[in-house]
Amino acid sequence: MNLPQGVEGLLRELAPQVLAALTRRYGHFDLAEEAVQEALLAAATQWPVQGVPDNPPGWLTTVAGRRMTDLLRSEQARRRREEQDAARTPPAELLAPAADAPAPSGDADDTLLLLFLCCHPAINPPAQVALTLRAVGGLTTAEIARALLLPEPTVAQRISRAKKRILEAGGRFRMPDDGDRARRLDVVLHVLYLIFNEGYTATAGEWLHRGELCGEAIRLARMVHGLLPDVPEAGGLLAEMLLTDARRPARTGVDGELVPLAEQDRGLWDRAKIEEGIALLTGVLPRRRPGPYQLQAAIAAVHAEAGRFEDTDWAQIVALYEVLDRLGDNPVVTLNRAVAVAMLRGPAAGLALLETVASDKRLAGHHRLPAVRAHLLEEAGEPAAAAAEYRAAARSTTSLPEQRYLLTRAARLDRPR
Repeated sequence: MNLPQGVEGLLRELAPQVLAALTRRYGHFDLAEEAVQEALLAAATQWPVQGVPDNPPGWLTTVAGRRMTDLLRSEQARRRREEQDAARTPPAELLAPAADAPAPSGDADDTLLLLFLCCHPAINPPAQVALTLRAVGGLTTAEIARALLLPEPTVAQRISRAKKRILEAGGRFRMPDDGDRARRLDVVLHVLYLIFNEGYTATAGEWLHRGELCGEAIRLARMVHGLLPDVPEAGGLLAEMLLTDARRPARTGVDGELVPLAEQDRGLWDRAKIEEGIALLTGVLPRRRPGPYQLQAAIAAVHAEAGRFEDTDWAQIVALYEVLDRLGDNPVVTLNRAVAVAMLRGPAAGLALLETVASDKRLAGHHRLPAVRAHLLEEAGEPAAAAAEYRAAARSTTSLPEQRYLLTRAARLDRPR
């Protein structure tokens, strides 16, 4: 269903808030999500025709609440039919919210509580990521599968199992205590990072960016940083998002075509975001607890501080990537490092580094590997080989702007010189 961009963005923003309101009131996260999905479908059908209501969150919460009551009654009837033994939760409790739970009004934003609920320790980390991307990030199962480089059925199964595990573990809708919160924080930050990445470079579709996803990831990262101001990685992630998102206005041309970093008009970069990002980074780096998000923010800051592409301090970027590469086994980091090494030491050095991850199964079928190889081969003066790699990369991506960019590069190299 194609929705007006404003309506789609509003529904994506409100969905986790309404889900949080229903979960706080009734519990039963799995049924609450089903109720919210039906309310979103009703809104997607009615709002473009009838207009957006005066109180969108209240409208969604009312419709979802009615559906939630129906689902709870159906579940109660099912339990009765199955004649559960007395050791199980009595069916009457299905309709009884917590004694101190307020009615779901849709006015309060409990998204941060929902975020930590989805990262419940009873769920394994991969399922935590998938569930949070769905419930809080608003991504579809297909989008999550592409973001995680996994088959769609695998992601659907993870989400389903995660909801069941929350129910079985008796997960409560409240902020976890300090120890539990610290254990969940790594997953929370990783999920926000993935949501932002999907918004900054959409894995599929007609548009390179999904601005509403970038905005939502930044909003949630601000909430986490505000809750945990003394956690360097929370500040580092927010800084990395701001410094990266600052470049978004220059990444596409007038027709939506992809503009590579070397060709971007840096006058279009958002200086306010750059200044905020650098200020955040300046505040967390002196604590001498550098993590991957702080290092990525530092790399983005080096780019942001260069007035021209030619002024980029590639030696500093390579040094930062080397530290980042040592922190964890991530082939995408090595791909990015190979580009930086090529800028500093020549394309042959970059290609040699690229070969160290060429057989990594996590990159199998991913367009980034042949795209980077194509770029470095072009820089090395091997146009035929580069064109073949550009075409291979185009076949592997489902992003139409990236496909067009890669095929355009290949066609340009095919032309006689």
